[in-house]
Amino acid sequence: MNKLKNIPVVRKELLFPFIIITSLFALWGIANDLTNPMVSAFKKVMPELSNVQASLVQFAFYFGYFFMALPAALFIRKYSYKSGIILGLCLYAIGAFLFYPAAANEQFNYFLISLWVITCGLAFLETTSNPLILIMGDKETATQRLNLAQAFNPIGSLTGMIIAQVFVIGALRSDDYTTEAYAALTSEELAVIRENDLGVISVPYIALGVLVLIIMAIIIATKMPKTADEDKMTLSESFSKLKANKNYLQGVLSQAFYVGAQIMCWTYIFQYVDNLNETNGTDYTATYFNIAAMISFLTGRWIGTALMKKVNPSRLLMLFGIGGVVMCVGAIFLPGMVGLLSLVGISVFMSIMFPTIYGIALKDMGDEAKIGSAGLVMAIVGGALMPVAQGAILDWGGDGFSDVQVLGFIPEVNFSFILPLICLAVVAFYGYSSFKRNLKSQS
Repeated sequence: MNKLKNIPVVRKELLFPFIIITSLFALWGIANDLTNPMVSAFKKVMPELSNVQASLVQFAFYFGYFFMALPAALFIRKYSYKSGIILGLCLYAIGAFLFYPAAANEQFNYFLISLWVITCGLAFLETTSNPLILIMGDKETATQRLNLAQAFNPIGSLTGMIIAQVFVIGALRSDDYTTEAYAALTSEELAVIRENDLGVISVPYIALGVLVLIIMAIIIATKMPKTADEDKMTLSESFSKLKANKNYLQGVLSQAFYVGAQIMCWTYIFQYVDNLNETNGTDYTATYFNIAAMISFLTGRWIGTALMKKVNPSRLLMLFGIGGVVMCVGAIFLPGMVGLLSLVGISVFMSIMFPTIYGIALKDMGDEAKIGSAGLVMAIVGGALMPVAQGAILDWGGDGFSDVQVLGFIPEVNFSFILPLICLAVVAFYGYSSFKRNLKSQS
């Protein structure tokens, strides 16, 4: 333990490239949480969309990870980490700029394609950046180092949330009308409002595309250090070793469930707040609670990273998973503001999960970590599938509010958070299993 305290998390000679790569974690955080509120935004601009159809925003966005993660791993395996980062930023920028023709044509499917291209770029960035951070220092501090880098991801996420609220949701003209008043507008009035609002949605993405190009130019001009690679192995050898690695396979499954839980909690908090407003006559602003969740997430990440100096990462993952399950129970069963605060509190316990699962699953890997990283990024597809399932639960009552009372007293919105509860229970079990394996290997 004392030896671990004396090992630097980041070596001095790698500090500058570490900072550059860490900035990418914030960059994809902006895209993630600028997009989460778009499910609610598109539902307002295009009221003909069902909850399941609107949730296709998340499906398109997170399916890109599944589609492109393995090609990204093969690309960086053949070329370099820097090449993978540059290609990822190119795709990111292209997807962002595609929002302009999508808004001009007023086609929901075009927006879905744009989001998919963005995440094809993000798949390159995540497949490259996560393992690169892990090897920028000693193996003993790899998981702690990745948690430190990932701590800047929620800063980007918080920025994305604020942009979404100020420049998108707060500027939508379709949000100025009640459901009855909006339905009473003429087709010409509706067309004007839709054109305006789709343009509003596209502007932040276009601006984000410009920012991505600037960062890409900086990275191109920066000399990245060469990292020591293990001896090369064939693809078949890599896949064989990964297939036989029980810890890794469980990690991929746990990552899929974790990402699904995260996206559901941060997406459907808007419907949760809308339901409270409708049933209790309150006037809460969902984005503020989403921002509170992100601040809680960021705080939990910093606390969790510090705790890893004293607590085994696997054990901490188990404890945080149990805490998340408890908060989900509160979000489902507790009424009013207490239930809402429980929903916000889930983020505290989700905070360390992604990088910790990542670090545990890739522990002690050599060259197969590049392909192994792809599997963990492909697991982000959980963020594409789970929200659609939760949207189906919300559609039970027709409008996603309180038409259906499960067990006679739980609104369907509240009940839908049974899915994040199950997901976080899986994560807690993975922490428990890996902790037991650690104890067994040490005995």
